[in-house]
Amino acid sequence: MSVDIQTLVEKYNTPLYVYDFNNITNRYDELKDAFGGKKSLVAYAVKSNSNLAVIRHLANLGAGADCVSIGEVRRALQAGVKKYKIIFSGVGKKDSEIREALEEEILLINLESEAEMKRVEMIAKELNIEARISIRVNPNVDPKTHPYISTGLHENKFGVSLDSAKRMYIYAKKSDNLSPVGIHFHIGSQLTELAPIREACGIVADLVRSLDAIGIDIKFFDVGGGIGVVYDNEVTIAPADYAAAILSQIKGLDVTILSEPGRYMMANSGIFLTKVLYEKVNGDKRFVIVDGAMNDLLRPSLYNAYHKIEAVQKEGEKSKADIVGPVCESGDFLGKDVLLPLMEHNDILVVHSAGAYGFTMSSNYNTRGRAAEVAVFDGEAHLIRERETFEDQIRLEASCDTSWQN
Repeated sequence: MSVDIQTLVEKYNTPLYVYDFNNITNRYDELKDAFGGKKSLVAYAVKSNSNLAVIRHLANLGAGADCVSIGEVRRALQAGVKKYKIIFSGVGKKDSEIREALEEEILLINLESEAEMKRVEMIAKELNIEARISIRVNPNVDPKTHPYISTGLHENKFGVSLDSAKRMYIYAKKSDNLSPVGIHFHIGSQLTELAPIREACGIVADLVRSLDAIGIDIKFFDVGGGIGVVYDNEVTIAPADYAAAILSQIKGLDVTILSEPGRYMMANSGIFLTKVLYEKVNGDKRFVIVDGAMNDLLRPSLYNAYHKIEAVQKEGEKSKADIVGPVCESGDFLGKDVLLPLMEHNDILVVHSAGAYGFTMSSNYNTRGRAAEVAVFDGEAHLIRERETFEDQIRLEASCDTSWQN
């Protein structure tokens, strides 16, 4: 990242998220180019990092948006994503959310169950429109990833079986208010092996062929997201190999390939900066206490996820330390057994690979304000989210009528 970290900290303080927008561009271009001349749409997974500036940057590059709440749909529209490039997914959609998505005329709604299909049909009938839908198929393929981010097995809550999907497509084809235009699957996140992706594609492609044989024309083949990134020493999938694996399974199908990358775009496009408060030693255990905490970056506590952590402009003999924050939980840590030199007050630590599922999973736990966010583009830093204040946190409570308590 072509910017001085010390300068960023002096200007914006810590905890601080910093995103490299040039790297985001490179990641988008690599994935888009991997599909060559084939019809494709990269629909950025907004849940990975929903800052408006991030979404706007990707929209300007030509990306669409994969949204899992009506709030994310609104963010995408606000950021300038074309409505015909927006997908609305997610297991539990309220009637009001379905109605709004239909009224906005987005590309399609991904369905997760037969019950949801009936709700969409009912609302579309009330609006006197035909709802463009896709059905999320659960191909029952083991993605070889963390169980919390596995989504393509029957034991997971997502999608429907192949048999259920076929029945739903036949029903939708006969409906006056449903238009089955797409098929969708997503077997999990942080995928580092091609075989599960290829297997899932083959299973779903065969279903598309069987649907075509009975007159159901699927136009969008949504492969989800999940391409893994390097946090530690993972061997990841090259975009060209990823695209080749998908294309090898859909030969003969006239479809537009939809992909939904999030982590792939953002994880290694972002860092998290935190300042050292002080060190302490309990017995033979060394702790480096910092101003960043689990409320800022939850992944280590939630998944026991590894993030590389380095000291900025600090030399000396290194020893193992746990990097912990001010939150009143034993699980409040950013890293364990990290090799660091002796740290002093106001020294800076860089937590790498923090651009995805960092800020979006942050909270106000312990009444801590959420971090500021900064974009670096062509060597210049731009504030894209102000640091949250105490007044920001209590605004919705302070505006309530409290006379009943007097």
